Amino acid sequence: MRNTEEIWRLVDERGGDYAAFSDRIWGMPELAYAERRSCAEHTAMLEQEGFRVSEAVAGIPTAVMGEAGEGGPVIAILGEYDALPGLSQEAGVAEQRPLPGDGVGHGCGHNLLGAASLLAAAAVKDWLAANKLPGRVRYYGCPAEEGGAAKGFMVRDGAFSDVDIAISWHPSAFSGVNQPLSLANTRIDFSFHGRASHAAAAPHLGRSALDAAELMSVGVNYMREHMPSDARVHSAYLDAGGVAPNVVQATARVRYLIRAGDLPGLRRLVARVRKIADGAALMTETRVETRVVSAVSNLLGNAPMERAMQDNFDRIGPPPFDAADRAKAAEYQATLSEEDIEASWRRAGVPQRDGTPLCDAVIPLEAQGAPMVGSTDVGDVSWVVPTVQARGATYAIGTPGHSWQLTGQGMLPAAHKGMVHVAKVMAGTAVDAIRDPDLVARAKADLAARTARTPYESPIPPEVNPPLKMSSGGAA
Repeated sequence: MRNTEEIWRLVDERGGDYAAFSDRIWGMPELAYAERRSCAEHTAMLEQEGFRVSEAVAGIPTAVMGEAGEGGPVIAILGEYDALPGLSQEAGVAEQRPLPGDGVGHGCGHNLLGAASLLAAAAVKDWLAANKLPGRVRYYGCPAEEGGAAKGFMVRDGAFSDVDIAISWHPSAFSGVNQPLSLANTRIDFSFHGRASHAAAAPHLGRSALDAAELMSVGVNYMREHMPSDARVHSAYLDAGGVAPNVVQATARVRYLIRAGDLPGLRRLVARVRKIADGAALMTETRVETRVVSAVSNLLGNAPMERAMQDNFDRIGPPPFDAADRAKAAEYQATLSEEDIEASWRRAGVPQRDGTPLCDAVIPLEAQGAPMVGSTDVGDVSWVVPTVQARGATYAIGTPGHSWQLTGQGMLPAAHKGMVHVAKVMAGTAVDAIRDPDLVARAKADLAARTARTPYESPIPPEVNPPLKMSSGGAA
């Protein structure tokens, strides 16, 4: 217990500074691979804390890593700081009120994610020094989790090759160990090339790229009945060929996001989608080109590390929210539907309790919530390093991810308390791994068993580079 209280104290000593740090990142929201100011803030904080800093990790300008300590096991704590388009919102206001500007907002809480992870790493750094123990702690500032798969590129580049344990977290409505369930996915751009013509005077001379893109959509929609129930396919037009209806569109470009339960299933589904694109081109006498933008693996669990993190949650208990925090959370709950709130409890895997706007208990490890059907590039890290993630309660129960309500709660006192709380859990879990070589050995054995039949193979083709211009719609 003495060591637990010591690491908690080291986190608490910095809590105010890192709450302000998180707020600064909230105030400069930037999209995937464009997080220049946010990365600079993280780099400056690493230097201020005395970490040995490596910039442009894996050749990505907005990825940074800081290391402290010597010898011993290497513990990685992962942070993120990218925001989302269309989710700008005035802080602390429980009605939709976008801020002036480009509409970008921290609607997934990554301002908190990066700050808490760096806070945990800084506390572990000082704990190592105070106790004169061998061990290294690293903070990885990872950009572009929202569709850019930066961690996948970092894994492929070997950035985690000597890491023993990886720890991360994500803002949530509840506190507890994250269920290691996510979908593997890939983003592919399908560009159709046809022939322009006058749509009225000479339609027979045209070959419509837009028709091909629309026929591809029809084919994918028919495929939905015949794909695994946990698979998902989404699309967005990047170029519909122009705004003149009297011109047959010579070009069209559509981005498909294809998800499946695991990497083998993803490869099979991608092959089917590619055949549909080829068929659409054949039917319209157009030509199709494809370009993989990014891809991520599904998450792998790690039972020893999950148990160790749960032990830390059980020792610390739920976040210290007060009556004022609950009253403010209730204002945001009032903007949500009953379905939103019910779905949040269902995902947590515990019975719904009405009149509970904020998390007031730690979710048990054995709770079986509705599985996550999203994706994360932490998945690729989990295939090469024993990885564990926390869920940290930072917003009102029922708040949808990627919503203006989540953006609006990103600087509330409850968000700061939840951020510091989960930083204690991550720091405590890191300390456990440093002090207990057997825990690290069991975690590695667990990973080896999970990958024995299906060794890791990056879902990102070797010729594909990080899509540094994806947020502007340009090519990589």
